[in-house]
Amino acid sequence: MDHAAPLIVTAELPEAIQSRADQLRTAHFPPDRNHLRAHVTLFHALPPSAEAEVRDALAAEARAKPVPARLDSVMNLGRGTAFRIESPQMLALRERLADRFHGLLTPQDEHKPRLHVTVQNKVAPSEAKALQQHLAAGFQSRDFAFAGLALHYYRGGPWETVKRWSFRG
Repeated sequence: MDHAAPLIVTAELPEAIQSRADQLRTAHFPPDRNHLRAHVTLFHALPPSAEAEVRDALAAEARAKPVPARLDSVMNLGRGTAFRIESPQMLALRERLADRFHGLLTPQDEHKPRLHVTVQNKVAPSEAKALQQHLAAGFQSRDFAFAGLALHYYRGGPWETVKRWSFRG
């Protein structure tokens, strides 16, 4: 198979949060656009030529302890809904990777991300607002730890997972 596709790096959610986010995506994401499991994107498009270096970097970072985070609030995406995630440690890990890949980043990946997990997108703003109000009514912040890191090939629709690395520390 041709692997010359942009590389996406994600932070892996713990199973309880992953399962709930996937349930919400199934219920609220337009079915014709819901090709992926819920995810937290760290990099949207690293060049395929950097794959070996990206693999090495992710493996090295995964030797550490699970990265603490907080599922913080419901987030308005305009035409969608997400859960905001606060994690200074994950942002620091991402910054280390961004420094390592300096010169390879797209303009989108050069900016500090707003960590989040999208549960709805590409809907009418009124539909998004209704879901945000519904989710906010019962929302409770919670602490968790990211389970690991993952690398994917972007192939236009569904992503092809290359490898996952669990935090080990």
